[in-house]
Amino acid sequence: MRHNKSAHKRKLSTPRRRSPPEPPPPPSTSRARRTSGPSEASPRKKHRFRPGTRALMEIRKYQKSTDLLLRKAPFSRLVREVCQTFSREHMMWQGFALMALQEVGDN
Repeated sequence: MRHNKSAHKRKLSTPRRRSPPEPPPPPSTSRARRTSGPSEASPRKKHRFRPGTRALMEIRKYQKSTDLLLRKAPFSRLVREVCQTFSREHMMWQGFALMALQEVGDN
């Protein structure tokens, strides 16, 4: 089967001319133009984080650190006080036991 070449010829068309773009309207005098730099009358705004961002930064900071968040002496007093409320007798605590409790409590 032969195809007829004349039937499949593309139509030749001349390129269309573009109309020139319209110039922008002149700036009106009623609107005040903004200046790009900060003026002397208004000081630069202080940077503010979105709500919750600072808290997340603080959480990441304390998760990375290995130091204890509570002081040792107040924590040991608290543990001894809680222990006295649940038992009538005086209990002795080893330093390593208090430190282990504090490590677990800070996590």
